[in-house]
Amino acid sequence: MESLVLTAISMGFLGGVHCAAMCGGIVGAVSLRGERPGIALHLSYNAGRILSYTVAGAIVGGLGGIGALAGGMLPVQMALFVVANAIVVLLGLHVAGWGGLVRHLESAGGSAWRAIQPFGSRYLPPDTPARAVKLGLFWGWIPCGLVYSTLALALVTGAAWRGALVMLAFGLGTLPNLLAAGLVAQRVRPALRLRWVRSFAGGLIVALGIVGLVRIPGLAEAIRNGVLCLV
Repeated sequence: MESLVLTAISMGFLGGVHCAAMCGGIVGAVSLRGERPGIALHLSYNAGRILSYTVAGAIVGGLGGIGALAGGMLPVQMALFVVANAIVVLLGLHVAGWGGLVRHLESAGGSAWRAIQPFGSRYLPPDTPARAVKLGLFWGWIPCGLVYSTLALALVTGAAWRGALVMLAFGLGTLPNLLAAGLVAQRVRPALRLRWVRSFAGGLIVALGIVGLVRIPGLAEAIRNGVLCLV
């Protein structure tokens, strides 16, 4: 479980380079719009966003547990673990700008977002902390390949509370980059768009996925021997 939490928070931080570069304008000019938005509004908005991630993690973690029990623990756990880490690798390539397969995950969530977006728009501009929290709660469901990739890890955990913990760690990992993008967007965003910065961050995410895949044979044997649980 500790390794999944560490992977999630690392994905949040490293993937946040991509988020801040691509979405920093939204955070700075739209989501946190106001005359002089301060740290309280940014923290409130991000608190709502991270809470949404945590709820989503609880949902998919619970679903993963049901699936594992229905299909036999080891085969389903192993299949989910392979898929989750393969998606992490694809995410790293996406962040680095070397592949676009993760965009298909974002497209899959487009219909749901179109239904949710009008409700979130009611809280624009988020000129008070309460409105910023509510906006973040809705904005946390925006189609995002980075979020969906991490939800695959939450699914592997096989329990609602563990899935929630993984997504909470991920959300906290994204916080530094998105806070920076909101507070000092004009200074931070150009640096985060540098090719070498994105390539470095994406390469590290790919490494996380590869490490997870390499661990699979040893984990399977340990589970068979009753030594540990996969997560």
